[in-house]
Amino acid sequence: MPSPPAQPLPDAERLPLLDVLRGFALMGILIMNMPGFSYAGWHEADGSRYWPALLDQRAELVRDALFSGKFNSLFSVLFGLGFTIQFARMQQANALQADWLYLRRLLVLLLIGVVHACVFWFGDVLHVYAILGILLLFGLRKASDRTLVWVMVGCIVYPLVASLLRVAYVSREFVTSRVAIAKGFASSSDAAYGAGSFFDTARENMRIMAFEYGDLYSLWGTFGWYVAMTLTMLIGVLAGRRRWAQRVPELMPTIRWLTWAMLVAGLALSSLAMWIFDTHRTPGPSLIKTFAGLCYNVSRPMVMVFYVLLIVQLFQRPTWRTLFKPFEWAGRMPLTNYLMQTLICTTLFYAWGFGLWAKVGPAAGLALSVALFFCVQVPISRWWLSRHKRGPMEALWARLTYGRTGTPGSAARPAAL
Repeated sequence: MPSPPAQPLPDAERLPLLDVLRGFALMGILIMNMPGFSYAGWHEADGSRYWPALLDQRAELVRDALFSGKFNSLFSVLFGLGFTIQFARMQQANALQADWLYLRRLLVLLLIGVVHACVFWFGDVLHVYAILGILLLFGLRKASDRTLVWVMVGCIVYPLVASLLRVAYVSREFVTSRVAIAKGFASSSDAAYGAGSFFDTARENMRIMAFEYGDLYSLWGTFGWYVAMTLTMLIGVLAGRRRWAQRVPELMPTIRWLTWAMLVAGLALSSLAMWIFDTHRTPGPSLIKTFAGLCYNVSRPMVMVFYVLLIVQLFQRPTWRTLFKPFEWAGRMPLTNYLMQTLICTTLFYAWGFGLWAKVGPAAGLALSVALFFCVQVPISRWWLSRHKRGPMEALWARLTYGRTGTPGSAARPAAL
């Protein structure tokens, strides 16, 4: 018998709380990415400080303790949560085509991410989410909750094992050679981003991406980054399976005590890790840095969970719902705003734009990030959404995934059985 045609997914099923969390993550990601947009971090590979002013050094510590790794973790949680919700809706609309449609959705995201990374900014994370999403779709989607928990445990243990292997086998001579490579990238980045044309910056982006994925030692570190993102993505998958976002009132007693437990433990571990890294800047692996890395890797999801649970609690109050509106507007078009951050920051800092490369330190960068988010991205999001149902890049993503109308119902019907 013929299979039923796919039906469009209802736009009215959005969860405002998730949009708020996406908007909050976008602000944090801009703060976290600002150094990568504004100067070459490769300069500090030898343990030196690029920014000598005490205010800038304190701003770096605050940024790293409160933001570093926490907000891309939040985005990966939301990606995993979104996966469970979106894929379930696709299965309801057309079970026979759900796998193909979601794969197509991820391949489009992968294409956007690769172009973003290679042409505009090498710090792209979209291609990472797309690759992990494909592994999730075909590898872990049908795994039990118990299996997912064991994979998450492995994601916590792996960085510790990898760090201990570096301590045992990485020689001083090898460290010296890696510092020299980093210094070479520092010089080429300054030349491309600080003095070059748009095409020079694109060439430098491609060189960095080729190094990240083509150099074996660098690829080892890149793999560790994928492992870290997998951990938090699977938290999102579990949240989606167990409908935590829809069960907030029921879970509130647990949410209250867990919020402060995550704050105290996460902030303590994060601060300890940043202090150790800051006071042990000599290049190369060591046992004390291994301990600091363990503290950081454990604190990263803990601080992120604190942010999430605090927002969940405050969102239950009408006054706070109103105050959270700016985050909700930005969070309704996350892909557009993420790419907009690259457009704004590369225009500000690169030589083909306003040429502020290496002229804005961490303290000013922190203030600039918050200003750009609230004074540029939030107003643009509100203005656009008053005229359209979704952001421009979200609409393009949907159209490339589903076809001309941008809904699952527009995809070709499956063949008769």
